[in-house]
Amino acid sequence: MPRMLDVSDEVRAEIGDEEAARLLAGESAPGSYDCTSCRTPGDSQQERTSTVLFIGDETAVLAFAHATCLPSQVVQVTEEQLQGAVRSIGAVGAESPQQVPQAHQPQQPQHVQQPHQSQQPSNLVPEQAVLGVTSGLVLIQNELHPALVVEPTAPVARPGTLGSGDDFLPLLIEQGFMPLTELAAVPPVLHGWSVLLAAGQLHAVLQPNPNGGRPVAWWQAHQPLQVTDGWRAAANKHQQVLMFAAPVGSIGRQPREDLMRDALDKTAANGKLVAAALPLAGI
Repeated sequence: MPRMLDVSDEVRAEIGDEEAARLLAGESAPGSYDCTSCRTPGDSQQERTSTVLFIGDETAVLAFAHATCLPSQVVQVTEEQLQGAVRSIGAVGAESPQQVPQAHQPQQPQHVQQPHQSQQPSNLVPEQAVLGVTSGLVLIQNELHPALVVEPTAPVARPGTLGSGDDFLPLLIEQGFMPLTELAAVPPVLHGWSVLLAAGQLHAVLQPNPNGGRPVAWWQAHQPLQVTDGWRAAANKHQQVLMFAAPVGSIGRQPREDLMRDALDKTAANGKLVAAALPLAGI
C-alpha cells in the first residue's frame, strides 16, 4: 500500500530515485513506526511521515518521523553517534531504522567542539578551553521553553590569533546570535543552525557548512546527553531549542533550573549573553 511519506529532494539525492520510489510505494517503508523525534507511535498509512536520513562516516540510516515533528532532511553525524542511536532505538523496541544505499559518498565531518565532560579541546578554541553545555527549561512570557546554556571553560580567542582576549561572544554574534539585556521574549530563529536529538538524547548543535552542503557540528557531545521528559516534550511542542551563550565565568554549573535562570538574568543585565532559537533535527 502506498505510504504518506515526504521524501525531500535532499534525501532523494542521497538514496537515489529507485529507493525513493520503493519507499513511496510502500515496498521498503514501515506502516507503523516510533517517531524518531518525539518517540511516540506513527503510521505512514494514516498520517504524513517524514523520511530523515542520517549519514555517518561509513553508514547511512533512514529513519521516520511525524511530519509535524520534523521535515524530511539529511543530517550529518559521526559514525559513533549513528551506531549509538541505532542501538538506543533497538533497546526501546522501536521500529529499527533502515540502512540504505547512498547515491553519493558522505562528507567527512570536521573536528568539532566537545563538552567539558569529555575534557577534549576543540580546534576552534585555545587548547585549555572546552565547552560546557547545560540543558534546562526557561520560562518566557508564561511559557516553558527548552534551553541549552553554553559556556566555555576558558577565554576563546579568534582563530588564527595569539591574543589573550575573549572573542567567544563576538564570534557568535557574527554567526547571527543576538545580544540580550533581558529574557523578556523568545530570541529570533537562527536559520541554518539546529539542535540534534537522537533517540531522545542530545547529540549535537549543528551549524551551516562553510563549504556548502549538509550542516556540520559546532558542538558535539562526547557521549549523548540525557534530557528530561519535560525538556523533550517542550522541544517537540515548539520545534526549536533556545541556545544561550556566555563567556567563561558568567553562569557556572547551576544544579537547579531556578538558579540557572537567575544566572542568565544577571548575565544578560551585564551585557554578556547572546541567544538564538535553533530548529530541531532528530532521529
